[in-house]
Amino acid sequence: MIVDRNSPVPQYFQIQTWLREQIEQGVFRPEEKVPTEEELVKITGLARATIRQAFANLTNMGYLVRKRRLGTFVTLHSHSSQTKNIVGVIVPDIRSGYTPELARGVEDEAAKNKFSTILCNTDDLFVKADFHADRLLENSIGCVVFVPTAAPDEKNRIIIEKFRKRDVPIVLADRLIPNLDIDYVTTDNFEGAYGLTKYLIEKGHTRIGITLSTLFNTERLRLEGYQKALADSNIPYDPTIVALNDGPFNEKYYLQVARTLLASEKKISAIFAGHDRIAYLIYSVAKKMGISIPNDISLIGYDDLHPTIPNSVSLTTMHQPIYEMGQESLKILISRIKGETTTTQQIVLKSHFVERTSVISRKIT
Repeated sequence: MIVDRNSPVPQYFQIQTWLREQIEQGVFRPEEKVPTEEELVKITGLARATIRQAFANLTNMGYLVRKRRLGTFVTLHSHSSQTKNIVGVIVPDIRSGYTPELARGVEDEAAKNKFSTILCNTDDLFVKADFHADRLLENSIGCVVFVPTAAPDEKNRIIIEKFRKRDVPIVLADRLIPNLDIDYVTTDNFEGAYGLTKYLIEKGHTRIGITLSTLFNTERLRLEGYQKALADSNIPYDPTIVALNDGPFNEKYYLQVARTLLASEKKISAIFAGHDRIAYLIYSVAKKMGISIPNDISLIGYDDLHPTIPNSVSLTTMHQPIYEMGQESLKILISRIKGETTTTQQIVLKSHFVERTSVISRKIT
């Protein structure tokens, strides 16, 4: 057993998780004695109080029982029962982006069905998602809505398997993991991006810059939709006006990208921002540079979020049914809990185009 002293996860929780996993995997069997506090202190180098807290929590959860003068033993307790009417919601950040709308959709649908929710923010970090997954399992959660983190697919699969191993229904919302047979609710990001790009082309734009992250499958599909729309209109794909990030949303990165695209010698007439938060950053930079949107450069976004900058541009974008995504996610889970669904449910909701004033017709010669 290795305790990661640099991890943000509390050390008592790391010990607690390790012991619970040993019990669930049958390393420590029912009515079998587990290592003593003194033994775990020697193995881990941690304080005895830290070990004692882990033991106390596992005892309260029904995994361990202390027998006077004999030691601590694994109980015969069954760990398969969940609190069926509590749903865990694991999302990147409830304060920004589309997450508040998604969580509200889950919450409202939960209330209609007499469910309660536990909301967990990951900050798009695997280590936090892993911590929250264990916490939810400790609380015998009934089901889970999970937005995968900004981590490799293999890491997010670890989170999913934790719930599957305990027979806890889980559904992915928005972001998907390729080649994984699992319930999910998302939108058609390829078709949405294709439509936005075709709209710009029909407005006379042929030099269309784009910036987004290739880390998430949602934005990768948007890039593919953009590329297909260009190809169908016989417009060459120009990588010099494409700025791709391989990490999560980073404001400093996109501010620099905005400055580069807007000041580019390779004249562009429009920019496709991978989502609205990026679009509003581009608008703020353009304003400081004295560049008018849309008179000098047209701008489109994706998601149809509320503006993050006061007195901002009225943004042409693709509206995603985020609230409905939350609702549909919980509907799938409730159906699973009731035993009404046996096949994998994979729902792709339709987005719709929202035309505002950030794009004008223009021909570049």
